[in-house]
Amino acid sequence: MAVRMGFVIITSRCIDCDACMVACRAENDVPIGKTRNWVKSSGVQGKFPNVKEVFRPGNCMHCEHPPCVSVCPTGASYKRPDGIVLVEARKCIGCKYCITACPYDARFANPETGKADKCTFCLQRLEQGLQPACVQTCLGKSRQAGDLNDPNSVVSKLIEKYPTRQLLKQVGTGPNIYYIDDVVPEIPVGK
Repeated sequence: MAVRMGFVIITSRCIDCDACMVACRAENDVPIGKTRNWVKSSGVQGKFPNVKEVFRPGNCMHCEHPPCVSVCPTGASYKRPDGIVLVEARKCIGCKYCITACPYDARFANPETGKADKCTFCLQRLEQGLQPACVQTCLGKSRQAGDLNDPNSVVSKLIEKYPTRQLLKQVGTGPNIYYIDDVVPEIPVGK
């Protein structure tokens, strides 16, 4: 079966430390004021003393049917056979169609290059057998990445064991980030 890279994000394990965002910026030389990933807050919910706050990390969904690819007039935005969606900078003309097309607001115009910019799944790290920087540095192990088609991968084991949800599933892009809101006491062993 073909490799299909994706993420699992366990919201109950995110403590909003922002280590994922710092690691991504450092690893990928992301300009100050811009970000390839994020942690959004639900805000405080409930009434004292029964209050809670939920954090939802995110980044490019590396969609099955990425609208950013279909609207790109130069072919700069493309999807690899393993499902990772990238931007080939030398082909990008900075038209921003892809930024507008992404329903997840996962792209931005890099002010230093004038090109579209986004999460690359830290391809340079994957090619060395390493996890993406956001996954490697996640203190709570909220972020997990791997081959969604490999039953021995951590992400597949998590998806098999816990209920998941995908953001904006109704728009038909086939996002490859699966969110788990249940408490996950232990991360399974796997690739």
